[in-house]
Amino acid sequence: MQALNPRTRPLVGSAAFGVFWGSWGAAVPAVQRQSNASDANLGVALVVLALGALVSMRATGVLLDRIGPRLIPISVAAFGLTAVLPGLADSPSRLALFAFVVGAASGAMDVAINADAVHEEDASGRPLLNLAHATFSAAVVCSSLATGALRWAGASPFTVFSVAGAIVVAAALIMRRTPERPSRPTPAGEPPRLLQRVPGWLLVLGGLGAVAYWIENAWQSWGAVHLERTLDAAPAASALGPALFAAAMAAGRIAVHRLARPGSERSVLTIGALVAGGGSAVAAVAPSVPVAIVGIVVAGAGCSVCAPTILSLVGRAARSAERATAVGSATTVMYLGFIAGPAVVGGVAEATTLRISLGGVAILAVLLGVTFLVVRYPTPAIGASSTAASTPFSPDSRHP
Repeated sequence: MQALNPRTRPLVGSAAFGVFWGSWGAAVPAVQRQSNASDANLGVALVVLALGALVSMRATGVLLDRIGPRLIPISVAAFGLTAVLPGLADSPSRLALFAFVVGAASGAMDVAINADAVHEEDASGRPLLNLAHATFSAAVVCSSLATGALRWAGASPFTVFSVAGAIVVAAALIMRRTPERPSRPTPAGEPPRLLQRVPGWLLVLGGLGAVAYWIENAWQSWGAVHLERTLDAAPAASALGPALFAAAMAAGRIAVHRLARPGSERSVLTIGALVAGGGSAVAAVAPSVPVAIVGIVVAGAGCSVCAPTILSLVGRAARSAERATAVGSATTVMYLGFIAGPAVVGGVAEATTLRISLGGVAILAVLLGVTFLVVRYPTPAIGASSTAASTPFSPDSRHP
């Protein structure tokens, strides 16, 4: 097997990650039926899955900094091996247990492939994270459609997740054969520790990323419901919402990868959040299904660029010896927004209406854009490949 270019490895990992999550989204109804889980049981399993990811994310970053990049394909392979577990769940309790294991393995792979992309950005001096996240989004769309076809043909959840897991394991084998590109030299220091203090600048960026994930998952989770319940869309039309949202995210990330220049992160983040706010507002107040879908697509394109751009800033601001730990820490904080967003939208909708709740998402996106415009960003660490055009934080707060 021929070795890949080092820049290709994060793309392979991101695509494999998207294959599983696309399959998961399309197969959840079948998993729920097979495990005899009620809506409440399924909700518990989803929460447990998220908790598993939170538990493993920072720990994976610390291990990556201590062990090195050989842990990356191992993390991917471990996730591939656990991917079949949802297809084996035959009771609510087993579904919850398997969800925790899958979540922990997912969190580890998430951090590993993002840290790999950050390392490659630094080593090559060229952007990659938006392209890697675009690959993930495109894989989610393709995998969702493929899983729908498999389910239509009568495939069981075990078959669906076996195929997805096999693809992830194959990706790990491919990634294992990819040569390493040396990092740029940076000052030495003590290896990171799991319980080490997280600096303020990292919490700020992670918090902003959490708001971006909040907006993203609010539309992913409630877009179809809004189309179907608020605007009386047919099920086939409502299903277009999440699919087109993911496609718009892929397109937005590819556009920024191709057009944005180093140092333009503030503009990318500000414009992305404001576009997401505008699209969210249109979708929330839309009088018809086509107008709402247009708004959802615009919102997806806008918020798509926030998370990868933030992770790129995190990677450049951290010392090379602590870069994966920084990525793991930021991802953990950001993921809190991904979990909380849909729940808060549901709670506000219950107290008011879904239109009002989603209008609140639009306001949140606009506020995020304003914050991106005025917040201070960290300067790159010594040896980083590009500069950030912003006021620096104090140097002693840089290290995670």
